[in-house]
Parts: sequence; structure tokens; C-alpha cells
Amino acid sequence: MIETVPIVRPVLEQIAHKWSILVLTFLCEEPKRFNELKRRLDGVTQKALTDTLRRLERNGLIDRQVLTASPIAVVYSITPLGRTLKDPLLALYDWALRHEGDLQRANERFDRKQGAKPPPEP
Repeated sequence: MIETVPIVRPVLEQIAHKWSILVLTFLCEEPKRFNELKRRLDGVTQKALTDTLRRLERNGLIDRQVLTASPIAVVYSITPLGRTLKDPLLALYDWALRHEGDLQRANERFDRKQGAKPPPEP
């Protein structure tokens, strides 16, 4: 049986957060500047990305480095702790790709059964 441990729930919620998985996956490739991440995350607001990056940094999963060159830039990179999530995150990503059609069909069945319109895309 899985126990509830005080630190585990917020960390799992952070990792499973809407943008966190993608940010961590992108940073496993190589360090990225804020605007690079923003461009890759279609639909993310500056505030949502900033909040996500701060939470990931607080949990020790990413590092933030200010480059003092002109113009000043901020670069984010994955930490050794964050890198330990690479395989589980890629497995989850691959699972979602493999089952994209199944998930879409399940959504359509549910919507038909409920007589509801599909929810708007996030």
C-alpha cells in the first residue's frame, strides 16, 4: 500500500503539473533560455512558465543561471536530481504518443455518452 508522506504529494503534483513534464523533458536535451522554453511551450503564459520554473528550481530539479553578458539572459538546466526523471518522463511521453488514438476515442465515447460537447483545448 502507498503511504502519504508530507513531501511526496506536493512534489508529485509539481512534476505532474501541466507544463513541468515538458519543461523537464526539454531541459534533459540541453540547457535553454527562458524565451526558448516559452517558444517551445505553445500556449504557456510568461507567468505560468515563470511559476513552473520557480517550483522546479525550489524542488532541486533545475538550476537557474543569470548570464551577465549583454544582453543579460537567464539559462535553465536540469540538475542531476532532475535528470533521474528522464527515463520515467520519456516513458510517459512515449506512452501518450502510442495511445493517442485510444485516448481520443475514449474522449469521444465519453462525450457521446454524456451528450456533452468536448471541453475547450487548454
